[in-house]
Amino acid sequence: MMVSVKIKPKNQNSEPRSQDIQTYLIVGPYGWRISTHPRLWRPPTDAFETEEKIIVRVEIAGMADGELNVHFDSQILSIQGVRADNADKRAFHQMEIHFGQFSTEIMIPTPIDAENIEAIYDDGFLWVYLPKAKPKTIHISPKDD
Repeated sequence: MMVSVKIKPKNQNSEPRSQDIQTYLIVGPYGWRISTHPRLWRPPTDAFETEEKIIVRVEIAGMADGELNVHFDSQILSIQGVRADNADKRAFHQMEIHFGQFSTEIMIPTPIDAENIEAIYDDGFLWVYLPKAKPKTIHISPKDD
């Protein structure tokens, strides 16, 4: 679940300035962050683990090349993008499919081999494969006198 709080900047006279940008505080599963998009939505996301890797699956049909951004930093996998609705103006009888900017974040609790992360978009699903880091043995050398 994401919650957004609108922050409307004002100048000293409490009048909005033309250069003011409305920002929103978005709370996700890992804390607050700032966004300039009031209708940010979160696609259905699964994260599971095998012996060798963490696998993240995001249901996000209708995406084209360049519309997805996958980023891994400090044990957090972030996935953002925009799903465009190119249809003409119309009156809806029912609307359950989200369009516009989306974002999801997944906390990865295991050390990851970041150089070998792989992302594949196939049949409306984004698959991100995060291989677990291999333990490293450190050789101890005797002290030189």
